[in-house]
Amino acid sequence: MSHTAEWKVRLHLFEDDDGTTKAHVVLDTGTTALTGHGTAHCHPADTDVPEIGDELAAGRAMHDLAHQLLNVAGHDIQAMGASRPSAREAAGWPV
Repeated sequence: MSHTAEWKVRLHLFEDDDGTTKAHVVLDTGTTALTGHGTAHCHPADTDVPEIGDELAAGRAMHDLAHQLLNVAGHDIQAMGASRPSAREAAGWPV
């Protein structure tokens, strides 16, 4: 069974004046949209390097999105009549 799909991901970064960077990553599958959120804070004693804040906030947002996507997959697996994988097991179909 062959399957091809294209999902779109948009990453938005926002930095405010107090050194906080926020990231929103939006996954659009065409039928579902999920949004992950992440933040990073620059310590006042540290040198302000916006790229580091972007990397941390974006990574945290993608990590949040990954957890949401795995949770959706777990619910879908359950809906197919299989048992939901435990937190330690990888979600997926048996090989």
